[in-house]
Amino acid sequence: MKPLESGDPIRLGPYRILAVLGEGGMGKVYVGQDGEGHAAAVKVLHPHLTHDQNLTQRFVREAQMARAVAGGSVARVLDARTEGGRPWIATEFLTGPTLADAVRSHGPFDEPTVRALAAALAHALRDIHATGLVHRDLKPANIVLTATGPRVIDFGIARPEHGLTLTTTGQVPVTPGYGAPEQVVGQRVGPPADVFSLGAVLVFAASGQQAYEGSHVAAVQYEVVHGEPRLDRVPPALQPLIGPCLAKDPASRPLPDQIIQYFAPPRGAERAWRRGSIAQDIATREHSLHRLTTVPGAVAPRAVSRRRLLTGLAVGGSVLAVGGGAAWWIGKGNHLGPFDIPPAVQTPQARVLDPKKGDYVLGSAPEPLWSVASALADNSPAPLPVRDVVIVGAPKGGIAARSVVDGSLRWSAPGTVAGNRYLSLSDRLVAATDRNGTLVTFVASTGRPKWTSPAEAASLLAADDEAVYLITKDGRVRSIGRSDARIRWTVGVGANLGSEAGSRGVAAHGRLVIAAADGAVVALDTTDGRTAWDRREQSADGRAKLAVSERSLCITGKNLSVLDIVDGKDLWSAENPKPPNGGAVSWGPPTIHGNHVYATVLRFPLRYDLRNGHGTDWAFAGLLECDPPSPLVVQGNGLWSVTVSRTQSGMNVVDLSPENRPPWVFPIIKTPDRYWITADANRVFFLDGTTLGALPVF
Repeated sequence: MKPLESGDPIRLGPYRILAVLGEGGMGKVYVGQDGEGHAAAVKVLHPHLTHDQNLTQRFVREAQMARAVAGGSVARVLDARTEGGRPWIATEFLTGPTLADAVRSHGPFDEPTVRALAAALAHALRDIHATGLVHRDLKPANIVLTATGPRVIDFGIARPEHGLTLTTTGQVPVTPGYGAPEQVVGQRVGPPADVFSLGAVLVFAASGQQAYEGSHVAAVQYEVVHGEPRLDRVPPALQPLIGPCLAKDPASRPLPDQIIQYFAPPRGAERAWRRGSIAQDIATREHSLHRLTTVPGAVAPRAVSRRRLLTGLAVGGSVLAVGGGAAWWIGKGNHLGPFDIPPAVQTPQARVLDPKKGDYVLGSAPEPLWSVASALADNSPAPLPVRDVVIVGAPKGGIAARSVVDGSLRWSAPGTVAGNRYLSLSDRLVAATDRNGTLVTFVASTGRPKWTSPAEAASLLAADDEAVYLITKDGRVRSIGRSDARIRWTVGVGANLGSEAGSRGVAAHGRLVIAAADGAVVALDTTDGRTAWDRREQSADGRAKLAVSERSLCITGKNLSVLDIVDGKDLWSAENPKPPNGGAVSWGPPTIHGNHVYATVLRFPLRYDLRNGHGTDWAFAGLLECDPPSPLVVQGNGLWSVTVSRTQSGMNVVDLSPENRPPWVFPIIKTPDRYWITADANRVFFLDGTTLGALPVF
């Protein structure tokens, strides 16, 4: 960071400008700080370029492109405006060196670190491409190494996949040695161009040298189009992995998901950014930023309204701890305490469609009730319907509540962490966690903050009428009372609960049943946390799946079993089919509806009598084939599931009524590796990438 010079702005919008981060051909990047004390990187177009309409449009488009990419793989756009005729973009401040700086300062990366870098950047490309964009300028200077991993910046020449290459006065040269051959010669550019750039980046990270070299720019670009990459300085084990990324033919380059699979970083490799010389570099920069943003007078004091203080306390600000338990703020005139919960609102029921009334034509699917693109984060948990709202992970962070009627935004809590999951508390409150692990609650319909608890939560498991159950940051299970926000008990369970909400749970009849990340199922007594019963190795490929109705607990994994949730005794188990290839059997998520349990095995959904395990004479295996991980949802008269294929992915609906009407098919799933469905009140809600929508039922 460098001090400000004559001519540098003092303030841009809400940001006080503190220092210069860097300067490029299009503009300057500053360190800014808003009135809350949060730092941002503020990029401003050079004054002499503001008259160039093409460059101005490109600059504005950068903000739009970056905003379209959800998740933590890119620098999040905070604001974008035009101030005094000069457009500027404020993005999340990433504390760490660029990849170019890191390699220059500390030398080439070792093999495990290159593998971790490849996997992280492939995840970023997958996020970018999922929005229909192509970054087009992936290079070491546009990759920042932070304590949480590599992040991609600078969407200055990003364009939709179908966008044509800029030409003439709008021509943007590719970075020599990193742009793909098709980019160099001005052909149409698609996602494989970013994969080529990734290959060149990995050569640089592994060797400290560029993949293509020459005495001048034209010579380098000639080598990109006609020559072979210099892989001799890359470790031998990495050469066959990086080489395919640099194929001349775009169709021959691997997909980001394949790169993630092929590079397969060893366990712990992702800690490269939190230890060693790079970690020290990051820490030094964090210290410099802290000094810069905490000097006297850097932030003017502001009066804080009572409403803002309430919100801040609820979503992760400083809290007033009462007796080591609840935390809240009660001001004058506030007659409702944190535990005075309003009654649940009425659930708006959707109309069930009837072909006899002309609502739809038999054999064809009606239009969705509503659909909102970019409505949620790419790491959002499954949508959670709670009466008149559906809770999702918000695209800019935190959680958001959208109307079940039209998908409009009702409220949001940006200080929460959606990836730690959220829960419905008796359809009145929504429970979540903030960045500090504090358990926070909101009125479901309005988003009004209620009680909080310093729970040290890493992820939420389940809730019943008495308590909220969660996994602590040190890997234990904790119970938080709903009547007083106090910790009731904390226990270890002797199973791997995983990270990033790896385990799931259900609570009923005095039992908290946890499907652990290592495949074990453990049941705890909710009064004191002691183990009531357990089943080890229930699932061979991750956590088992659970569903509960009264005392009947259905568990799927290696098999489908129904147990008594209180004592863990078997009630019945389904017979495993024999797979045609002789492989292992794995059952999909179970769904209990009425007296039946539904689950998928070998891509076919089956139905059993929940009471005795008897199969029914109703069969639809010939009508319906679904993706094994797909949830099965019963709503209206239909069974809903998702089918994923190479040709078309969509939602299938089979009629469960005696009328046996033709099935519906909604060809709406555009992101087959990230979807979910759930239902309530005659609506089926679907998550498709970052799109949230609702479908009608018949």
